[in-house]
Amino acid sequence: MTGKPDFRTQINGRPATAEDLSSLAFAGFAHFTAMQVRKGAVRGLDLHLSRLRSASNEFFGQALPDAVVRERLRSAIDAGTSALSLTATMFSSNGEFTSTGAEDDPAILVRTAPPSDGPDGPLRLAIVQHERPFPTIKHVGEASKTHYLRQAVKEGYDDAAFIDTHGHMSEATIWNLAFWDGEAVVWPKAALLAGVTMQIVRRRLDALGIAQREEPIGLARAIEMKGAAVMNSWTPGVPVSALGSIAVPLSPTFIEILRAAYEREPLVEI
Repeated sequence: MTGKPDFRTQINGRPATAEDLSSLAFAGFAHFTAMQVRKGAVRGLDLHLSRLRSASNEFFGQALPDAVVRERLRSAIDAGTSALSLTATMFSSNGEFTSTGAEDDPAILVRTAPPSDGPDGPLRLAIVQHERPFPTIKHVGEASKTHYLRQAVKEGYDDAAFIDTHGHMSEATIWNLAFWDGEAVVWPKAALLAGVTMQIVRRRLDALGIAQREEPIGLARAIEMKGAAVMNSWTPGVPVSALGSIAVPLSPTFIEILRAAYEREPLVEI
């Protein structure tokens, strides 16, 4: 026991006050990245920094230097325990519904919480037609994802997965989707957020000699697969056993491949 708190929130490297947070309570013009930190290190740090930099340039027209972001992350990590979940959120000091941002945008809010490894699964996913706005940006204020998650649970599912207007699967509420055809990992080809865990797995599969490809995947194609999984910052692979009313085969081999690829990615000290 270290005596350090499990939860901590900082803005620009200092403890956030209630006054600081009051204007952000319902703010929706912001983007973030989430990660699992172990002893001050994280997998895919370069991908997290790239995500924050790219989205900040898109939303605010400028981005914080990577060195400043890392300093803010370290400040929150040093105040926490050795294993934790961390979320870094970039927002405008001028708030939303304003015509211009502040000169020093973006501000950064870093929040830590207890670590998570995600659910064991398998998960049964309801199918919902939905397309996220700004699909390539991990942005906040997406009430639809929580709504569809809760609706799915009411209907007896564990979560929800999305199909677009073309009938192609894209992603799930807080997850990327991956499929297994028995020989290769198949990624949905659609407008979606390329999660950091997904990017880590993709760049490490080649080292395992595992083929991978992208293709449009409708439900008819999905049921031909030998396995399916979801992944996010919690975990590189949770098996999926159903898509709507359609059963999906469980493939322990597929889950082992995803996890082995992820574990090849080194932990990098922040």
